[in-house]
Amino acid sequence: MDKIVITGGRRLKGEVQVSGSKNSALPIMAAALLSEEESIIENVPRLRDIQTMIKLLRALGAKALFEDGKVLIKPGKNLRPLAPYKLVSTMRASVCVLGPLLARMGHAEVSIPGGCVIGPRPIDLHLKGLEALGAKIDIQHGYVHARAEKKMRGNEIYLGGGFGSSVLATGNVMMAAVLTSGKTCIESAACEPEVVDLARFLKKMGAKISGEGSPRIEIEGVKKLHGANFSVIPDRIEAGTYIFAAAMTAGDVVIKNLEPSHQNAVIDKLRQAGVTIQKGKNIMRVKRTGRLKPVDVTTLPYPGFPTDLQAQMMALMSTTLGISVITEKIYPDRFMHVSELNRMGCKIFLEGASAIVHGVKRLSGAPVMASDLRASAALVIAGLVAEGTTEVHRVYHLDRGYENLESKFSSLGASIHRERE
Repeated sequence: MDKIVITGGRRLKGEVQVSGSKNSALPIMAAALLSEEESIIENVPRLRDIQTMIKLLRALGAKALFEDGKVLIKPGKNLRPLAPYKLVSTMRASVCVLGPLLARMGHAEVSIPGGCVIGPRPIDLHLKGLEALGAKIDIQHGYVHARAEKKMRGNEIYLGGGFGSSVLATGNVMMAAVLTSGKTCIESAACEPEVVDLARFLKKMGAKISGEGSPRIEIEGVKKLHGANFSVIPDRIEAGTYIFAAAMTAGDVVIKNLEPSHQNAVIDKLRQAGVTIQKGKNIMRVKRTGRLKPVDVTTLPYPGFPTDLQAQMMALMSTTLGISVITEKIYPDRFMHVSELNRMGCKIFLEGASAIVHGVKRLSGAPVMASDLRASAALVIAGLVAEGTTEVHRVYHLDRGYENLESKFSSLGASIHRERE
């Protein structure tokens, strides 16, 4: 097992390139199962989750190969309907194969998924949507058994949940609906860029979809899809992590290969805090020269402030004098990083679904433990400004979602490297 060792106090400066979106690539890889033909997906990051999805596709009987940022997937005619616990338990996005398998084969057995421990993440909306299309769903021995005993048909489906829309549920239902006869309307659909990217890929395969990016998506089922070549969008969460790191270290960083419009909620809060941000086409410059001001943040579904950048925002506000309130509306229990940040000298107090952050003048390096993917990133950027040395353990979480994070930070002037435990 590896750890990341950081010596803080260096101002980040230079240029950094954002990798392709993990949260876009994973459902798109699952969507390739909808055709017998080969699909080529480009701008795919080399991550643990991508490798897990490739193993899962192979377990389902598809040919899958990853090389030079491209994934080649050829499902062929004879898929297997079983997605095993050993693979699905390690990555929540594995549940995305449920819709394609059901649409292609008429039945599927998919283990209930795992992933980061950030609070309850039920798949009830996935199952509700598939049942509305005519699937019969049973849960037995930790597996979802889905079967289309009769021919599935399009339907009006409402996918709103207790904490808003669901990106993966929207994607799963959309993938099942493209090969389901009739018209399907998904109300309260997720509006995230990753959903839009999945719809774009499906349309390149021959699907008929409209309304993606809005709360109402309409799908007209077709009989067959073909393979497609596609390039996924840049990773907006990775880009946001660099934005926060630049602000935290009083740096001057140019971030390349990102979509600035995906960062509007982040940009709004950072400008309120006193960070200078200049936007161009697929490029952004983040610069901080003075002291920051505290701001309050509430995470919300897109286009609101993303839950996946909540921990990074908390790290930034921890070194901003004054009091900030960070409220988590997506995953109210997603505060496992608080105790580790407090080990570094932060003063953060939890009150229900809110964190009260009292900014301090300085942080001190300490050994800390990553609890999930985004918490890992928050601990790393806190280490960039902490006095002394910070050791981040359990970085396998980090490897699930960030490609070459330490080398990218090192290229910006950070003192950071990886060691074996």
